[in-house]
Amino acid sequence: MDIKLLKQQGNSIRAIMRITGSSRNTIRRVLRAKTPEAFKVGRRGSKLDDYKGYLAKRHKECALSSVRLLEEIRPMGYVGSIDTIRRYIQTLREPRKAQQKMTVRFETAPGHQAQADWASCGRFVTPEGRTISVYIFLMVLSFSRHLYVEFTSSMKIATLIGCHLNAFNYFGGWPETVLYDNMKQVKLSRTEWNPLLVDFASYYGIVPRTHQVRRPRTKGKVERMVDYIKGNFLNGRVFVDLEDLNTQAMHWLNNVANVRVHATTQQRPVDLLGKENLAAVSSMPSYQVNLKAVRKVNAEGFVRYDRSRYSVPPEEVGKKVIVERGEQSIVIRSGSLIVAEHGRARKPGSCIAATEHVEAMWRLSLRKPSPPSRHWEVTFKEPVAIADLARYEEVAL
Repeated sequence: MDIKLLKQQGNSIRAIMRITGSSRNTIRRVLRAKTPEAFKVGRRGSKLDDYKGYLAKRHKECALSSVRLLEEIRPMGYVGSIDTIRRYIQTLREPRKAQQKMTVRFETAPGHQAQADWASCGRFVTPEGRTISVYIFLMVLSFSRHLYVEFTSSMKIATLIGCHLNAFNYFGGWPETVLYDNMKQVKLSRTEWNPLLVDFASYYGIVPRTHQVRRPRTKGKVERMVDYIKGNFLNGRVFVDLEDLNTQAMHWLNNVANVRVHATTQQRPVDLLGKENLAAVSSMPSYQVNLKAVRKVNAEGFVRYDRSRYSVPPEEVGKKVIVERGEQSIVIRSGSLIVAEHGRARKPGSCIAATEHVEAMWRLSLRKPSPPSRHWEVTFKEPVAIADLARYEEVAL
């Protein structure tokens, strides 16, 4: 700007050279330019430059702390501060965190999948003075984004299945698969499924799935609905009890949640529901969850149900079985196989045992393998050199 101003004042290039100390070529280049050149700051070196390659390698291999890294590069000649190391390590962590959060949006075909989850709403005091927890069960159809919500005071497996049945009735059918969190009502361990949930899913031909461990974003459709429900429905409202809560929730579903234009599909969930191609809820009788329970067979070959004991084959000892109550009978199943069937006990405390189960238990107990006996051996096959004790006396002197 000084060069251009001096030129506008009538100074020659030679005069401008003398005033500014710039060369002739620099002055001519500035005068020809339509805009000023960008101001450039020379890059300053860092005391950490010679060690960045080593730090990046060690951080990638072991994710060492800045304190540990400082201990390692001090002997190598580093004289800077630990704050410099921390700032550099932060630049390495940010891309990794971003990569961990990367999620590929997966759009499912109509009728293929639903996503289900629980969420906590807090603890409240009833008029009787009892404190109860309130939970949200929610299920969303992945194609249409059609939502079902139910509020409960329990997250037990029977409540979970009951909420599924209510959701199926609300949707008019059920999908091919349901994606869950790794909750205990669904999976007892990383490899063991809850038998009652498996029985329920098998009844409807549903394939249950769980998302990857520590990757809840794989069921992001239902995860996002939790914040939506709490912010759009619950926030700022007052409810008398659970019945009032569920009544208002149903009104909200029918008049707000499922009739809004969804941000991803750009269509209303209620309009896409008809394209879901769900298995019709009227195609088979409803699953009777209240008449079934999971029990573990004890060491005597019995299961307890409704305050009575029922025998099973001894091969089932230690296993989890499903006990199903009929009008006059008790059916016990291991997976899809019926392993025992008894008449219902007439009074509590009864012991109902099948003769073949008792006889099989006796036969197995008589063949019970004896524990291995304890034994040991001392052998002196190799000669042992005995040191002369006089040597030690000489050393002591």
